[in-house]
Amino acid sequence: MDPQQPRVLAGRYLLGEEIGRGGMGVVWRAHDQVLDREVAVKEVTFGVQVSAQEREVLRERTFREARAAARLDHPAVTTVHDVVEEDGRPWLVMEHVRSQTLLQLVEQHGPLRVDLVARVGLDVLDALCAAHREGIIHRDVKPANVLVDADGRGHLTDFGIATTTGDSSLTATGTVLGSPSYMSPERATGQQPQPRDDLWSLGATLYTAVEGRPPFDRGEPMATLLAVVGDHPAPMVRAGALQPVLTALLARDPQRRATADQARAAFEAALAAPATPVAPPAPQYEAPAVPAAGGSVQRFDAADLRRRAHDAKEALKALAEKHVPPPQEPRPRFRFKRRWVVVPTVVLLLVVVALVAGAVWLVAEGGQLLGG
Repeated sequence: MDPQQPRVLAGRYLLGEEIGRGGMGVVWRAHDQVLDREVAVKEVTFGVQVSAQEREVLRERTFREARAAARLDHPAVTTVHDVVEEDGRPWLVMEHVRSQTLLQLVEQHGPLRVDLVARVGLDVLDALCAAHREGIIHRDVKPANVLVDADGRGHLTDFGIATTTGDSSLTATGTVLGSPSYMSPERATGQQPQPRDDLWSLGATLYTAVEGRPPFDRGEPMATLLAVVGDHPAPMVRAGALQPVLTALLARDPQRRATADQARAAFEAALAAPATPVAPPAPQYEAPAVPAAGGSVQRFDAADLRRRAHDAKEALKALAEKHVPPPQEPRPRFRFKRRWVVVPTVVLLLVVVALVAGAVWLVAEGGQLLGG
């Protein structure tokens, strides 16, 4: 769109500046010229790898599910006002909330306070419960889709890929919708979307907010999905009172996952708990320098991590060998030797015999002298 020529969408929505961009489209600030109000308009786009048939299925799905999401009326849900089609693409017209996304807050400020995350968690949980009551599953709960206003209240946005439970008439075989870092293990393995998927994604989202990093992120989608299915999240060091509920929400077994009621009670307790700083554990090695907020973050894939672990093992082995003390000469052990007893005894006997013989000789000589 040429910024010098403002565009009016559907003869009604005057598009302004771009305020967001993601894998599923671009969000514009816009003005509804009919109702004279500010709105947000999302231009839904599909990747170049999506076939024409899948594109048509996704377009129709977007229309149907956006209309379903428009039924939601909750203060923590950014309302979908309208959905129109132009240039062969769906455009979602939504309530505009003056806010920042949870992702932007983490990028700017690093890990967020436990009480703020608990407050946002309560709001987003209420929004999800309202959607689930209407039979709507969000399917893309992530920090970029959680808005936080100036009062610290959370708002769940972007129901563009939501689905209604029990509706499988529209599918796109081979097409994965959602963000791998925040996709539940069930969805990663191809199971049908369920409300409990959103709870897992909520846990991953709040983990990112309080820890400053996603629980599962291997740098590329397939490796990340494998980590979601088979790995445990990285240990939490800043979650404080939220750690138990986040662990329960991220349970791979859906039957052991925290329910909405359990999560709500835990969020309320964390919100009421006194703020206590949580010190990270003492490092066992010299950690690399952490880039400043907004800088690039270095990531490692699984092969790189295995190689680094092998290198570390070899280095420790070499260090251990270097510090092994040299072998010492064995100390002589005392051994009993018979000659130490036999030789002195023989010598002593010879001396005694000589003395006796001498004495006899002296006696004999003395007797002769006396007799003579």
